[in-house]
Amino acid sequence: MKKLIFCLFAILIGVAATQSTQAQPAYTTPLGIAMEEYTYPYPVKFFSLKNEDEPVRMAYMDVQFQFIQAPPRSGVIVLLHGKNFYGSYWGNTINALAAQGYRVIVPDQIGFGKSSKPDIAYSFDLLAANTAALLDELKIPKAAIIGHSMGGMLAVRFARNYPTRTSQLVLENPIGLEDYRFKIPPQSTEELFQAELKNTDADKYRAFLKRYFVKWDDSYESFVEVKARTALSGEYSRWAKASARTYQMIYQQPVRHEFGLIKVPTLLVIGQSDRTTLGRGVVAEEILKTMGQYPQLGKSAARDIPGSKLVELVNVGHIPHLESPQKFHQALLGFLKPKK
Repeated sequence: MKKLIFCLFAILIGVAATQSTQAQPAYTTPLGIAMEEYTYPYPVKFFSLKNEDEPVRMAYMDVQFQFIQAPPRSGVIVLLHGKNFYGSYWGNTINALAAQGYRVIVPDQIGFGKSSKPDIAYSFDLLAANTAALLDELKIPKAAIIGHSMGGMLAVRFARNYPTRTSQLVLENPIGLEDYRFKIPPQSTEELFQAELKNTDADKYRAFLKRYFVKWDDSYESFVEVKARTALSGEYSRWAKASARTYQMIYQQPVRHEFGLIKVPTLLVIGQSDRTTLGRGVVAEEILKTMGQYPQLGKSAARDIPGSKLVELVNVGHIPHLESPQKFHQALLGFLKPKK
């Protein structure tokens, strides 16, 4: 009996050891930089326009649920993605909003996801104008704008440039709650481009993404897969150049100093464990420790945005709508709900 127990124990130890040393997936199949083979949660449409006289296509999802017993709400919601993401990661938020009767528009900004990746000077003003043009195409005069991470910076600029077209503003762990130029030295676009060209190691990218979460979930591996397979594409250099240029947009075009000028009702949802910042690998660790302090940055932003509401989510990282969807959606729907 003792021998049997020992054998079982040895087997369990062996299994545990195998699991702990199990190799991560190896990605060998290229994915085009327009993510043609990657499935989004809802059908993707394309809007054609010109940026700097260059024809481009803007991918987007337009989700409208049909209700039999209850009429849909009149509100339209626009979801704006972060820099390292694309519209598909909003899937569960689309479901939560559409189930309440909202029409949900989810664009991939030019330079991201399934949209074109032109070699142009990117700006938040340009991306906001593209988003407004898409709403014009869809005959939507006004919408609530929800932005995550870099999408939060874009959402601020959209609300500033188009206040009469913005019914409400929601900022989910936005970057740009501080002016990165104060602590991070400037880099040339060529330096950023060369660094991105070398950023093809799936294990390193996975380690980078893990900083966004308090607890890693296997479902997040899809982000690693997309990046790793895109890096195998023959057009990866075009993707890398767009990434470098959009980094410059974030660094060179702060929105923090505009918070006091926001004129629409605003909700800030801040995961308290988030420490996201630019500058890793460029500035000393002691300086990095003073940046990305979201508990303090969120409170400071809420003080400066007139009449804003702050919701703090404990033990949640950079992407509350993935890591704590129930709490995020509760805060979001409560804010969007028409006041009686």
